[in-house]
Amino acid sequence: MNLPADFLFGAATSAYQIEGAVSADGRLPSIWDDFCRVPGAVAGGDTGDDACEHYHHWREDVALMRRLGLDAYRFSVAWPRVVPEGAGAVNGPGLDFYDRLVDALLDAGIRPFVTLYHWDLPSALQERGGWPARDTAAHFADYAAVVAARLGDRVTDWTTVNEPLCAAWIGHLEGRFAPGLRDLRQAVHAAHHLLLAHGLGAAAVRAHAAAPPSIGLVNNLSPIEPASDRAEDVQAATRADGHINRWWLDPAHGHGYPADMIEVYGVEPPVRAGDLETIAAPVEYDGVNYYFRQIVADDPAGPAPYFRQLPVTGAQVTAMGWEVHADGLAELLLRLSRDYGAARLYVTENGSAWDDKVGADGSVDDRDRIAYLEDHLAAVARAARDGAPVKGYFAWSLLDNFEWADGLDKRFGLVHVDYATQARTVKASGHRYAEIIRTHRHPPRGV
Repeated sequence: MNLPADFLFGAATSAYQIEGAVSADGRLPSIWDDFCRVPGAVAGGDTGDDACEHYHHWREDVALMRRLGLDAYRFSVAWPRVVPEGAGAVNGPGLDFYDRLVDALLDAGIRPFVTLYHWDLPSALQERGGWPARDTAAHFADYAAVVAARLGDRVTDWTTVNEPLCAAWIGHLEGRFAPGLRDLRQAVHAAHHLLLAHGLGAAAVRAHAAAPPSIGLVNNLSPIEPASDRAEDVQAATRADGHINRWWLDPAHGHGYPADMIEVYGVEPPVRAGDLETIAAPVEYDGVNYYFRQIVADDPAGPAPYFRQLPVTGAQVTAMGWEVHADGLAELLLRLSRDYGAARLYVTENGSAWDDKVGADGSVDDRDRIAYLEDHLAAVARAARDGAPVKGYFAWSLLDNFEWADGLDKRFGLVHVDYATQARTVKASGHRYAEIIRTHRHPPRGV
């Protein structure tokens, strides 16, 4: 694959998806705890109450990472575990958990990448307005300062906000994720305050971390293509790109919000003096989460921004119904380098869910996931060869886990989790990933 010698191979998770122990040691509810109680909101009525019980199995999970040979591990800190009310008192036992985890990772030779927000807003802050309220961004900065002050002597790699698109658009416009709202104005306000939280949080980390930090914002991005050459579909693709990609990338890189999208939404983001400068303050890297491209058609009768995604005829799709299209990852990495001047890129999430079958001996021969992994790593290598400054790849996910509104049924892990027993079994894809990492470190002679 000809990836750079110092390329990082990692895996990623998030707190609510794996930790369980939702009422242990002072943790209070998040908006996802609440959303899981809404009838019909989550497939199968599943919750993250137990998930992978990583809170109690973290030593075993670090040992698994070491066994796989990971260079790095990207995980999120649960805001309601550290500052249970979202603001005010810090919960010592919750912060201690991440302190021990970081030490264990470093002892295992694994570089920790800490994400400060992966969607688990404390319920107490939702009751005070949630992300549509400006104060939430300020409270996030205070929470970021607490975590950076505790972990920032050993952690150098930080993500402020993970996938603000999902938190804003899917959570506040489409209603499919927590907090389950369907209100365009609130969604636009939430979007702005999530980006503002990124800027304020980055400043807080810089002010409180003892070690010089490397900070980034992580966006889930998709290449967009029109379903036809009809002018209406071409225009729909422009709107889709604005909604999915440019709305987040433009302000983070100093270009402000796309004027065409403000016109489409008919809602002005609640920008105050200095906000755009705060959002666009330089950071060390861009994180790219990639799962699929989108083929879109005009949908004038639908909600703003008036497009719909179409299936790709004849394409291989994962258990999520997502097209497998590795070239899209290379396209995004090159676009960030070319159009936004990204100085350093990480693929912070990339992975696939399949209908895994557990063999009689307990093994999981997940060949589709192996092919997906190999093809997407090859796409990363092509992008690097063509000039994209990509420095690492994090497979989603280390473990099968609670997959948000899809519950426990959709499995993305390199490691199979039996939720009844919490037994972990490395899948064939996990073994293949370990082999790729070993070969990269010790290439055969002549390569």
